[in-house]
Amino acid sequence: MQPVVVHTISMGDVEDPDLFVADPIWQWQQTDEGRWIMEHSKQQPMWRRSMSQDAWGYRYDIVAWLDGADLTFWRLRHG
Repeated sequence: MQPVVVHTISMGDVEDPDLFVADPIWQWQQTDEGRWIMEHSKQQPMWRRSMSQDAWGYRYDIVAWLDGADLTFWRLRHG
């Protein structure tokens, strides 16, 4: 099982970035890609927040745990 960053969201400098990023994460979960990850991740996907110099704010990486055929499929499809 390997952790894989499956989606990234940039968030500007807002007062409560964790609150403001909830909607973009939910919107991503409704896409074909998001539904596939939610179904195939071996553990519950999670997000990681870090500072982003590019966005003058925050970067949120959504991390999923994939292995075997699911990991191969993801790597071939998303590089």
